[in-house]
Amino acid sequence: MDSGTRSQRERAIARAKPGWTAWLRLVLLGLLLASVTGLALELPLLPTERVVLDEGELAPYDIRAPRSITYESAVLEQEAGEQAAAQVDPVFTAPGPATARQQVDRARQVLDYVDTVRADGLASLDTKREWIAAVPEFGDLPVEEIDLMLSLTEESWEKVRWEALDVTDQAMRAEIREDQLHEAQEGILALVSLDLSEEETAATVALVRCLLVPNSFPDPVATEEARALARDEVGPVLRSFQEGEVIVREGARVSARDLEALEQLGLRQMQVKWQDITRAILLALSLTAVMFLYLARFQPDVIWDGQRLLLLVLLTTVFVVVAALMGSEGELLRYLTPAPALTILAAALLGPHAGAATAVYIGVVMGTVADGSLEMLSFAMLGGLVGTLTLGNVERIGSPFRAGAFAAAAQVVAVVIFWLSDGSADIGNLLERASASLAGAGISASLALGGLFAIGPLFDITTTMRLIELSRPDNPLLQRLLREAPATYHHALLVANLAEQAAERIGADALLTRVGAYYHDVGKITRPYFFVENQAEGVNPHDRLDPRTSAEVIISHVSDGVELARRHRLPRRVRAFIPEHHGTTWISFLYDKAVEQAESPDLVNEDDFRHRGPKPQSKETALVMLADGCEAAVRAARPASGEEVAEIVNRVIADRVEDGQLDECDLTLRDLELLRDTFITALRGSLHPRIEYPERNGQE
Repeated sequence: MDSGTRSQRERAIARAKPGWTAWLRLVLLGLLLASVTGLALELPLLPTERVVLDEGELAPYDIRAPRSITYESAVLEQEAGEQAAAQVDPVFTAPGPATARQQVDRARQVLDYVDTVRADGLASLDTKREWIAAVPEFGDLPVEEIDLMLSLTEESWEKVRWEALDVTDQAMRAEIREDQLHEAQEGILALVSLDLSEEETAATVALVRCLLVPNSFPDPVATEEARALARDEVGPVLRSFQEGEVIVREGARVSARDLEALEQLGLRQMQVKWQDITRAILLALSLTAVMFLYLARFQPDVIWDGQRLLLLVLLTTVFVVVAALMGSEGELLRYLTPAPALTILAAALLGPHAGAATAVYIGVVMGTVADGSLEMLSFAMLGGLVGTLTLGNVERIGSPFRAGAFAAAAQVVAVVIFWLSDGSADIGNLLERASASLAGAGISASLALGGLFAIGPLFDITTTMRLIELSRPDNPLLQRLLREAPATYHHALLVANLAEQAAERIGADALLTRVGAYYHDVGKITRPYFFVENQAEGVNPHDRLDPRTSAEVIISHVSDGVELARRHRLPRRVRAFIPEHHGTTWISFLYDKAVEQAESPDLVNEDDFRHRGPKPQSKETALVMLADGCEAAVRAARPASGEEVAEIVNRVIADRVEDGQLDECDLTLRDLELLRDTFITALRGSLHPRIEYPERNGQE
């Protein structure tokens, strides 16, 4: 924005209740911005030769590589990792002593039970068989083996009993998996002592076979860790294509590795579904609504002024399209996106709140088009916010470049942060991204500077740089004023100096005040000889005119000035100084002359001798009105002392206040006191004494 306070028009907009036309304009422009943003987030913006294919679909034609390429294939690496993991055998738990001890204890219980059954003399053989078969471990034991245990002598049974415990203990110490249980049972015979008879050995084997259980089980956690280790040991897998080599044959079913190759070569375009478009439009609507709400709260003139709102929407739309194009085309190209240019332009032309709002907006857009990248969101948002906050008043050409330099630093910091979070050790990649970021910030500063010169006149926005340009003495209109009305030009310089000093004292826009003062009397170019400062000594054309005609000529210099200002494309805020510096004041000496010449004072219409206005609408135009009146009055009175200067200044200011000329601006009593002191001090300085040099040889 320009370097000082907002104009009275902007303050009026901020206070006024918006009508239905303002609301309609806001809704339509908001929908336009949201629609363009939503479509840019999902749809390709430029014609492309990319194919729209998904895994499992049939290739419509032979797809060939447009260039040679070698890349690390994540798909092949994953496949190789899965193959390596599949070759890893399951990991089993080690056989623990607890299981072996538990089974030995169980063996004692079972053998004690068999002892009891054998010792029962009242039970029949069939009953004893049923009792033994009821033991869970003996459920599948053949009847012959049960009869063998019942038929052994006490001596033989005692040997079998102790041998069964011993063999169970030995067998359970070894690893027994579920699929190895039968193998372990087959090996029992080798563990039985050779001192036992054949019948005793058979009984021992039958007993132990029933008592053995698995003691080693699959360990899923350890197995998965082993397989993960095998996957990690698989290094990058490279895949190469030569230029012209077929990637997918016509009619072939597209695989994941084919899709990866197409993406690496930039040949694949994702299918856009209505759900994706809806999601993007909703995001864009939310972003636009939040931005408008923020500005309506903190900078309402941007929202309710149609011209400024249109500029905001156009700027944001253009940069959204640029961000969508660059953010989706490649990694390095993303870092070249001139996002800070949008925020710097918005801050310089519309105000800092507009810059901050657009920084958030373009940051979310960048993050979305870059596949939901938090890095790109932070990258664009930080750069934009820092550029906005460091711009300040754009009083020099270097201001956008200073803001661009700070934005570049913020973006490089964002790049480093996310580079460190990735744990990457590729310093070359970091340098590439940082270099692209610096280049992008440089482009942003250049675009912002060019935009300030181009957009300001196009949208009639009074930028500081435009004011500096208008203040140059070689401006064509000022040159014309200097040549055709030199005294008026000198008067404008004096008024500008007075008003600028006063503006600095009261906190108004000093630069705008100075430039407005340069052009406030530019209408006198049309008839310069009708104004006293440009008249030759003793020649006054008003002496031959009636008072009403003279008043019309003098009053017309305002409309002439406005027309000249429009023709030379002066900004609206500078043009405002031309009519407002006179307000609705009246030309009293011509009115008095008309009254003297009239037969009756009632025949003289006072309005014929008043300027058409409007009254000053801002502090700046009011300052020029007062400075113009004070300078002209002092110059006409030629006071001999500082006290007389003070008296003239006080009288001029009092007349303007009494006439109601300052009723529509924001000047306070404190401001009037400060500018009164400023005018008196400055005008007193113009009365400093001069040394009279003695004549020598007829010359001074």
